[in-house]
Amino acid sequence: MTIVVNGESRELPEGSTVANLLQVLELPEGRIAVERNREIIPLRLHSQTRLSQGDRIELVRFVGGG
Repeated sequence: MTIVVNGESRELPEGSTVANLLQVLELPEGRIAVERNREIIPLRLHSQTRLSQGDRIELVRFVGGG
């Protein structure tokens, strides 16, 4: 299936979850905010939230500092 991640098309296997996407992208789950189709997906739901053809995903990485 094809989804759009931060404006870029990506191919993923059918049935992939938000957690699977973060693994493929080699991103740490706890430090990434995920928005699917303009809705924030809480960390506790990453492994349960299945992605669908055409989903638009925005990923934001938290950085510390001051």
